[in-house]
Amino acid sequence: MVGLKLFNTQSGVTEVVPRLAEVEEDVQDFVEAHMEKMLGVTFLASEYVIDCVDGGRIDSLGLDENGAPVIVEYKRGTDAGVINQGLYYMAWLTNHKDAFRSLVRDRLGVTAASQILWSAPRLICLAGDFTRYDAHAVREHRRSIDLVRYRYYGSDHIGLETVASVTGQSAVPRRVRRRGAGLPTVRRQDGPMTELAGAVDEVLTGLGAGVTRVQRKQYAAYQRLRNFACVLAPQQTKLLVYLKADPKAVGLVPGFTRDVTGLGHHGTGDLELQLRTERDLERAQDLFRLSFAAA
Repeated sequence: MVGLKLFNTQSGVTEVVPRLAEVEEDVQDFVEAHMEKMLGVTFLASEYVIDCVDGGRIDSLGLDENGAPVIVEYKRGTDAGVINQGLYYMAWLTNHKDAFRSLVRDRLGVTAASQILWSAPRLICLAGDFTRYDAHAVREHRRSIDLVRYRYYGSDHIGLETVASVTGQSAVPRRVRRRGAGLPTVRRQDGPMTELAGAVDEVLTGLGAGVTRVQRKQYAAYQRLRNFACVLAPQQTKLLVYLKADPKAVGLVPGFTRDVTGLGHHGTGDLELQLRTERDLERAQDLFRLSFAAA
């Protein structure tokens, strides 16, 4: 059951009653057409036929912001089989990397195909609802799985709610034992910045449930469904963090925040933070929360 209640306040107060799609294909078609904005995933293929003894069709295939392969499976309502079906396709994907690599090369080019993050494939199950048993079941699998509930509100709105999000065994766990564990590192003499990176890691992973940290060579990405922060390897005197926040909506401070819209950099996000001290980290926390809420 969806707990959110939505009201239209234009003429008095009228509840906007949530509803399911008429047919499953309506949800799939809509999400595929807007997958990058809704899920942070670049769409690659729909109804992808897999070549194996039992066969099957993967609803949607994509590549997330960090280059990880993504399988999206849809159900109109509640269907206990969606998780097992998705895991079946995930097993096929990890055993047929060449086929997926070829698909990425054809759609996005050679460079994207050479940078696929095979250590963190993801399964997103998008359905009308899930049971408490579904949320428990995904925690028993050593895969990265997101259970996402949808609802239509009137004719103009669709809502997505993450019911459960589990990090796979090859991704970095949400809780770390020591500061900076798993983050990109530099030479040993850069200790203060490495310590600051560890403090940033504790803050970002503690923002809420379902935060996943995905490690790439150049940066660590913190995500819910989408990235909300990317932390680069510590430099000599500063730590760069990129957020999914609109720079135009933030009061930019020279030497602390910078608009990098359209500028190339590792990771994702248009707002760059330059952190040098623990005090900078304190100043950054409202921006962290802003980006987290948008993800």
